[in-house]
Amino acid sequence: MILPDIKFLDYPLYSTSQGPVTPEDLIKFIIILSFSIILSKVLTIYLRRSLKDRVSKDVGEPILKLFYYGSLIIVFIAILPLIGLDPSGLLLAGGVAGIVLGFASQNIVGNLVSGCFLMFERPIKIGDQVEINGIAGYVTDIRIISTLIRTYDGLLVRLPNQQVFTTNITNIVEHPVRRFEYTIGIRYSDDANAAIWLIEDLIDKEPFALLNPSPSVFVSDLGESSVKIVVRIWAPVSEWFGLKTRLLWTIKCTLQENGIEIPFPQRVLHINTDPKKQPQEIENLNDKNI
Repeated sequence: MILPDIKFLDYPLYSTSQGPVTPEDLIKFIIILSFSIILSKVLTIYLRRSLKDRVSKDVGEPILKLFYYGSLIIVFIAILPLIGLDPSGLLLAGGVAGIVLGFASQNIVGNLVSGCFLMFERPIKIGDQVEINGIAGYVTDIRIISTLIRTYDGLLVRLPNQQVFTTNITNIVEHPVRRFEYTIGIRYSDDANAAIWLIEDLIDKEPFALLNPSPSVFVSDLGESSVKIVVRIWAPVSEWFGLKTRLLWTIKCTLQENGIEIPFPQRVLHINTDPKKQPQEIENLNDKNI
């Protein structure tokens, strides 16, 4: 049996200040790097399962990303001598390049710093419903440079972290309860006390209408064509939207069944029919015709 000649693995491909680099060195570099990528992915999956019940997703994901990419960078720098590169020189060149890029890309640096502050301060978390700079939706990811929001229409919006951190953030679901409000108009001829009693009775029958903070129903204004009744109700944030949309129509139907109507806008016109003024108006009209 004739064994294949593998002496070509010892032939130098090129030389550097660290010495000659052979195909064997290049193969070792590729194998170690590939093994490191696989090992880092396996360890990341294991850590994700371990941290699943201990920390929230918005905290665990940045930690996992930092572990994965950090370990790969360390391994990559450590095996650079295999291909004839000096890690110290590369780090020096990278530092100088980083300074140059930092001055040339101040917005990127600002987004990077803002992303770190967002992860530490945590005004928003993955899965929260938020409104940022007029964009409302669900937070799908908080990255180092940007934050991803999926709007209620299903659009994916990428916001730079500097913009997120320096603008007003409305977190819709951070507080466990939320209030909604109706303004309902009834006719002046209807009994406002009866309308208030009917609305309060409907609220008492709703299981998700909270008693503390307590709801309130009261006459707020005497409008041009209606008596305006304000209804304020607190509900769990998870049931807020469903209760708000369901209860309004229920109130309308209940008031109508009890003879209390929501009036259309009305205007009252007064026409002067005083007979004493009519002859004078006719006389003035005749003078103009002459």
